[in-house]
Amino acid sequence: MMGTQSAPAQLFYDFDLEDHVPANHMLREIDGFLDIDGMRAKVQPFYSHLGRPSIDPELIVRMLVIGYVMGIRSERRLCDEVHLNLAYRWFCRLGLDGKVPNHSTFSKYRHGKFRESDLLRHVFEATVERCLKENLVSGEGFAVDASLIPADANKTRSLPASEWNADVARKVGSRAAREYLDTLDDAAFGAASPSQPKFVAKSDPAAQWTRAEESRPYFAYATNYLIDTENSVIMDVEATRAIRQAEVGASKTMLGRTEKRFGIKPDWIAADTAYGSAENLGWLVKKQGIIPFIPVIDKAERSDGTWSRSDFEWDEENDQYICPEGHSLRRFRRNYSDPNRVKKIGGTYKYRALKAHCQACPSKQRCCPNMDARAVTREPDEDARDFARSARKSRAYKISRNKRKKVEMLFAHLKRILNLTRLRLRGPNGAKDEFLLAAIAQNLRKLARRRPRTPQTEAIA
Repeated sequence: MMGTQSAPAQLFYDFDLEDHVPANHMLREIDGFLDIDGMRAKVQPFYSHLGRPSIDPELIVRMLVIGYVMGIRSERRLCDEVHLNLAYRWFCRLGLDGKVPNHSTFSKYRHGKFRESDLLRHVFEATVERCLKENLVSGEGFAVDASLIPADANKTRSLPASEWNADVARKVGSRAAREYLDTLDDAAFGAASPSQPKFVAKSDPAAQWTRAEESRPYFAYATNYLIDTENSVIMDVEATRAIRQAEVGASKTMLGRTEKRFGIKPDWIAADTAYGSAENLGWLVKKQGIIPFIPVIDKAERSDGTWSRSDFEWDEENDQYICPEGHSLRRFRRNYSDPNRVKKIGGTYKYRALKAHCQACPSKQRCCPNMDARAVTREPDEDARDFARSARKSRAYKISRNKRKKVEMLFAHLKRILNLTRLRLRGPNGAKDEFLLAAIAQNLRKLARRRPRTPQTEAIA
């Protein structure tokens, strides 16, 4: 006999929201790791002591965490989902009859108290601290990299860089344009490189006109991750323009901020060739004492079959190069009585061989076939570059190459699972907010996966 379903009318219902959220639900596991106890104290100075009570900032943060953890990009849709989903209501502490705030509330908090108090940075650092407490961070090795995220800007509404005027943009009053003009002296956006992009987006001038491999050009920001390679915990995140100089500067900022905030400085760091400049390697080796497992940017290698600079042996004690035939290449051939005449003060130095040696050398055609004598230049921080080259020959370098792939996996997770394929917020601050929230979501998901809070462990705790 076919059954039928009926909905009997009842005056009272015995309903416990706690019983209807599965024990293994993602949000239930994340809830135990989301530490926002000090959040209210952080934003309290930005509230008035008069007027009606505002919407609880904890509710706004919890809803934003849901949106980025579950890949809900639209704030309108997020409000609808929180209204209908029991697990979302439980996570937000709304109960069955709690009122969900309007979607416009997010913009008011984001452009107001959250940015004034730097609240999202506070929540992110609290999440990293929880990872430290759960022993997910070793602090031995870090990896750094950047990935392009398309901006909310359209090519058809852009201008050639020569036609864009900062004064006109300031008069128009766009929030994104004002934020960009305020950050022109910031190395992450305006001061990293004097070169100008081909096009500038009127709606978001800070977005860089760029392209990835095998793709069409587009406006984008770069999200920079500094991760601990033990469990892929994101130690810091920074938003920059999509240019190499800004990304290298962001790596220095994140390393310094991690050491200052958490007291952690890695023994080694892994990165790709974009971070292999002499200046960056010198900063890592000499000032930070960090082993760089980074390929060196070396433009001195020759492809015509003649000897390159790497074929010459460096003699640090005598400040000279030794060619494969045993002849010396020096900066000076005179013995100066004043030692300050030969003192190194920085810059590029040229080391030359004697013409008589080169003319009589049997290997002249392999060394300098079109010159009377061979000359070799030595760049600033060349000793740090030599150290990076020697580190590349070690077994630890091969291990670091495998661990560096973890940051690439985080970017793939960011775009495919969290659905961050295009920014919704504009301006430098909008990019920072989105990247911080995405990093918070990824660290929380990492905690939930590596340290699941089962009912038995909660009872023991």
